[in-house]
Amino acid sequence: MKTQTLLSEEINVQRGVDALLAALGPVEALRFITMPRHRRLESVRRHRKWQATLDREAFLDEVFGKRCKPVRVVDRS
Repeated sequence: MKTQTLLSEEINVQRGVDALLAALGPVEALRFITMPRHRRLESVRRHRKWQATLDREAFLDEVFGKRCKPVRVVDRS
């Protein structure tokens, strides 16, 4: 397995902007960067709808495996 080094954020952003400029040109690259993110709001709505129908215990058991149910302590004093 090869070891890879991550680029610094500054270099990563610069290369991304350079790629956009090369592929789209300056006007379309700027237009792409400033496009509104309507789809993100839709994904939040979809996620909330999914959460509303979620069986919390079944989901957690599926993700983390079966867990011991919490023991309820009753104070009898």
